[in-house]
Amino acid sequence: METISENGGPIIPIKKSDPILVHPRTKTKDGFYFLSNLDQNIAVIIQTVYCFKPDHENKRTENVGESIRQALGEVLVHFYPLAGRLTVSSEGKLIVECTNSTGVPFVEAVAECEMAVLADITVPDPTVLGRLVYMVSGAKNLLEMPLLTAQKQQEACLYRSRHFLDRTILKSRQNPTIKYSHDEFLQIDDESSISNLFQEEQLVYSSFHFGPEKLAKLKETVMEEGRIKSCTTFTVLTAMVWRARTKALKMKPNQQTKLLFAVDGRSKFNPPLPSGYFGNGIVLACCLSTAGELTEKPLSFALELVQNAIKIVTEDFIRSAIDYFEVTRARPSLTATLLVTSWTRLSFDITDFGWGKPVQSGSTNLPEKEVALLISNGKEKKTTILLVGLPVSAMKTFQEMMRV
Repeated sequence: METISENGGPIIPIKKSDPILVHPRTKTKDGFYFLSNLDQNIAVIIQTVYCFKPDHENKRTENVGESIRQALGEVLVHFYPLAGRLTVSSEGKLIVECTNSTGVPFVEAVAECEMAVLADITVPDPTVLGRLVYMVSGAKNLLEMPLLTAQKQQEACLYRSRHFLDRTILKSRQNPTIKYSHDEFLQIDDESSISNLFQEEQLVYSSFHFGPEKLAKLKETVMEEGRIKSCTTFTVLTAMVWRARTKALKMKPNQQTKLLFAVDGRSKFNPPLPSGYFGNGIVLACCLSTAGELTEKPLSFALELVQNAIKIVTEDFIRSAIDYFEVTRARPSLTATLLVTSWTRLSFDITDFGWGKPVQSGSTNLPEKEVALLISNGKEKKTTILLVGLPVSAMKTFQEMMRV
């Protein structure tokens, strides 16, 4: 029996079963499954929670756990690498080892509470929401973690996964050709002792909602500065959070700071990647600035950097990034760095496992302290929510700078 604690007090008793392994229903391929160089950059565990209302008239909700186990076994026949385990190849790269003896850990749990106790789960809360997902006991790194786990809980369900199919499409070229500097891999000195601040203070999470009116006002304000003529919700919010976070962390004026964000490269190829390609088709775009220049100049300065970084991402750039890793084995440095990722186009709010759409869904935490996450909210997805984690002392300044 476990308990979820909120504000220091146990409030939700949770009873969990021992994990069982769900295997593909029929025998699948053994061997090693290739991961492209785009899969090697920043590997993290993503934990998501889905909350559903019970439908007592729907017989499919009577034995949810058994339904999920059976369906998972069927799905793994086609998506068998998700039942495998990460390992390191002879070339020093991550690769998936597939054997019929491995499987997906599945846990059933019961929490003696109503779903309302969880409140707004779009805001990361590892203390509370972290108890609703299954973690392998004693796992010290990704190589000791399954690629997929599932925990069925009354009104809560987790899926953690990596997309896949034929990733050899994005193999490095036989003769690697590097045409760009690839500053996403640049090592930055921590001249502002940012790492010490994160170690010394508690990390707190907060969410910021941007509805249509607020977004329109923000875009109008930044375009009035005369530097740019148009902008998207993603670019303006990304520039805004980079600038605000840099100031909130009190980076020194000469501190170099880096912004990384994912750009979908699927349509950049000629011909485009197959519509059924579920591999990692994104590449990290990069912006660099000194903290002084970033915070002293208007927001349109940061926004222009973001727009220019997006323009650089072509098939040639992506191929160059793949070859860069092949030659250097470098991974992006996150010192003095913000990594923005967007889930606004992911269909968490309409995910249906057989008993309707979720009432709400969210991530238990942000995968790294350097990550800021954009998600959408509402049936028409007109509101964008920014999720960010910062040391306590920095959050107040950040909140003030995010006002529109």
